[in-house]
Amino acid sequence: MRFASVTDRLAGLGADKWVLHQESRRRVGSGEDIIELTIGEPDTPAPQALIDAAIAGLHARRTRYTGGRGESVVVEAIAAKYAARTGRAVTAGNVAYMPGTQTALYAAMRVLAEAGDEVLVGDPLYATYEGVIRSSGADVAYVPLDPANGFHMRAADIEARITPRSRALLLNSPHNPTGATLSAAEIAEIVEVCRRHDLWIVSDEVYETMAYGAAFASPFDLPAGAERTVVVSSISKSHMLPGFRSGWCVGPVEFIDRLLPVSETMLFGAQPFIQDAAAKAIGAAFPECTEMVEVLARRAAIFPEALANAPGLRCAMPEGGMFAMVDVSGTGLDGEAFAWRLLDEERVAVMPGSSFGRQASGHVRVSLTAEAPMLREAASRMIRLAIRLSQGKAA
Repeated sequence: MRFASVTDRLAGLGADKWVLHQESRRRVGSGEDIIELTIGEPDTPAPQALIDAAIAGLHARRTRYTGGRGESVVVEAIAAKYAARTGRAVTAGNVAYMPGTQTALYAAMRVLAEAGDEVLVGDPLYATYEGVIRSSGADVAYVPLDPANGFHMRAADIEARITPRSRALLLNSPHNPTGATLSAAEIAEIVEVCRRHDLWIVSDEVYETMAYGAAFASPFDLPAGAERTVVVSSISKSHMLPGFRSGWCVGPVEFIDRLLPVSETMLFGAQPFIQDAAAKAIGAAFPECTEMVEVLARRAAIFPEALANAPGLRCAMPEGGMFAMVDVSGTGLDGEAFAWRLLDEERVAVMPGSSFGRQASGHVRVSLTAEAPMLREAASRMIRLAIRLSQGKAA
């Protein structure tokens, strides 16, 4: 039997990257006591007002079909958010509501790239980026992010990898998995490179509110970047509602006009009662969200401090997001081997860096979505393993 070539392009780019997480979940389900620090799922509860808004929408029978662009209440809330942020006119024509950032990324790539094209992306990169690029038929052009530079993307490194096939740059700041947060000056330099080479910028800003080591900056906010930038984001992280699958694309009117038929062919609308809650989330401030970011900023220091003198381990301070990257190469193991031994011997689950690209192969990614005492305990167990490795001892 024959299958579409997209299935070959995506082979190994889906759940295969999360094998260790799935194994950890299986062991927890079997009764093992494991500290799970694998996925970026906020551990603090969402604002009750947003849960109530979704429930009220259900009680009001807000369960009918909706338009492909989204309900006016949420589209207008999104437009108002970006108009206030940029200081320029952003209207409903610049907005398309999407069920989550992942869907927004997929649809954006289908609009901007195709077979024969290349999309530039930093390495390390979020685990699904290769898939959303390859799903369009385009090839991935990796821009190495140097740990010595705090994994910050450099404009010169982008320019060095641009070819006649380059069509877009997929940008993420604050960055998953490294926590790197690009400055306004760095963003401006990247925009200038993309302008000179007529590249689109797809800016994944799901961690916008979680920039605690440096101020958040976006290419969409710059006049030179506005005409070529597509923002994708959601309330999954900012409002602790990953299961709502509630996100959006914001960009030039022509881009949105071309996006809508792609989006509507995929799923034609999203749940109106969730859109009601999203509109409320976007249009107001919630102390629970502010507190979550403050908690993450405090947790971010735990691993850099705890591992400072550990043999073979290094951890830089994250500047945003909800992860820390630990360099384990000094133990003699790569991130994959270290992560599996940490799970088997110390009952701590973290993500192998190889799930996030070649540049991260000597690292593991640690999620900060657990209370501080649990994170400190995980760091202690990590150190125990590192000591055994340094002494050449088996488990």
